[in-house]
Amino acid sequence: MPQQLSFDLPVRIAHGREDFFVSSANAAAVAMIEGWQSWPGRKLALVGAEASGKTHLVHVWATLSGAKIVAAADVATADIPSLASASVAVEDVDQIAGNAEAEEALFHLHNLVLAEGHSLLFTGQNAPNFWPIALPDLASRLQGTPLVALEAPDDVLLTALMAKLFHDRQVVPTADVLPYLVRRIDRSCAAVQATVEALDAAALAQGRAVTRALAKEVLDKMG
Repeated sequence: MPQQLSFDLPVRIAHGREDFFVSSANAAAVAMIEGWQSWPGRKLALVGAEASGKTHLVHVWATLSGAKIVAAADVATADIPSLASASVAVEDVDQIAGNAEAEEALFHLHNLVLAEGHSLLFTGQNAPNFWPIALPDLASRLQGTPLVALEAPDDVLLTALMAKLFHDRQVVPTADVLPYLVRRIDRSCAAVQATVEALDAAALAQGRAVTRALAKEVLDKMG
């Protein structure tokens, strides 16, 4: 079958609370985000594996709290007083370890946001005591931050996430695709994301619907 031209069509990523499916794997994290006004010390560390839903929950929290969102790597060049005029979510804090300028800026942001009476949300892939932050004062403040984790997804969450990602791409798979994939892919949110992307690309390239047969072909190629 001749292949069609494949175009990168816009993907509508749904980050609303109504788009976040709650299961036993993430219920504790959702409860903490929704109860943000009761965080001890007005701060929280939200941790979980890649593609586990951290960014989605950050956006949910920003909507609830009016918070600003910034990548930890961008804090070094940010206007800290302006940023600290509201609550702040700082994503991927574990990725700035050893970046002296970014660590120093985050330390000042941490102190100023709390001094102004606002709240802080940090994200990373594991607990703050495993973040190799070199600045001792920042490390101690992060390690003293209350923690909630997004756990490994169960079948219900994997299915819901897959359905959401297909919906974001305006793809409607046949009814047997999702249960077929859930039984065969790695049990991680990152695997779900990679599988949906690969299926969407294959369907566009071949001009086919996303069916179980196409899913089998794509999985076979992904190894």
